[in-house]
Amino acid sequence: MKFNIIKWAKYLQNIVITERKITEFIHAYEYDKYSYKSTKVNLGQIQTALHAQKTSFTNLSELEFQVFSQFGDDGIIQWLIHHLDIENKSFVEFGVERYTEANTRFLLFNNKWEGLVIDGDEDNIHFIRNNIESAFFNLKSVCSFITKDNIADLIRSNGFGPDMGLLSIDIDGNDYWVWKALADLHPVIVIVEYNAEFGLNPWVIPYQADFVWDKKDAVYYWGTSLQSLCQLGEEKGYSFVGCNSHGNNAYFIRNDKMKNLKKLSCEEGFVSPKFSLSRKPDLTSFSTEEKRQQLVGKEVFNTVTGQMETIVA
Repeated sequence: MKFNIIKWAKYLQNIVITERKITEFIHAYEYDKYSYKSTKVNLGQIQTALHAQKTSFTNLSELEFQVFSQFGDDGIIQWLIHHLDIENKSFVEFGVERYTEANTRFLLFNNKWEGLVIDGDEDNIHFIRNNIESAFFNLKSVCSFITKDNIADLIRSNGFGPDMGLLSIDIDGNDYWVWKALADLHPVIVIVEYNAEFGLNPWVIPYQADFVWDKKDAVYYWGTSLQSLCQLGEEKGYSFVGCNSHGNNAYFIRNDKMKNLKKLSCEEGFVSPKFSLSRKPDLTSFSTEEKRQQLVGKEVFNTVTGQMETIVA
């Protein structure tokens, strides 16, 4: 068979053009997905306006919608900031990775709040600093591995005061200890990720400054129970008002800002997890009992007794 260089050249040209079109499509998709001009933001603004008409709720799930949050937290946050009296329109969020999926991204875009985000990965912070949120909004981004000893200074040294509007904590580990260490910080709204697999037990992982979540061999051993967060919130002058419907974020409001919101007990507001952090080899989910078995033998700190204990079956 005779080699036809012209046909071959056209074939290669078509491949290049197709690859370029695919690349352009991916870039356009990513821009629309995370841009402040995206259709997602426009829809979020419509939902915000509709939600603002609500004067009360019986469950936080009634307020949910998702723009950039992992689950429905964007909607909860929008309702709270419109309903509560918040003078200081600023937020701090840490554990944000690339900040493409975060609790405060829509707050930044839609409400133009001033913000500080912190992550321990330099590549993530480089991405944020070179992206649209840093170019067009009042956002500071800091690279630091967070500990209970450095977090207060990180926030203070970047110009964020004690009475900020919102604090969001999601570091998959020492969340309880970090919030506990912020003795002089009193945000109106505090959102903390909790480990629903700990159930209603007053458990937190023992503090370890260099703790990194083992996503392979100890996937359910991290963070804090809701019970321990409610206890800590009580000590700090906060009321627990509920969790998102997926069972991973708990909401606390400073007592002097509660207005007509209802304070819940841990038992009233607890939401079991509606997601799975791991799957079996056949891709089926682990049962609650199987997840608990993965925790057996792990050491936890009991925030009620103040003692270490070992999880048993």
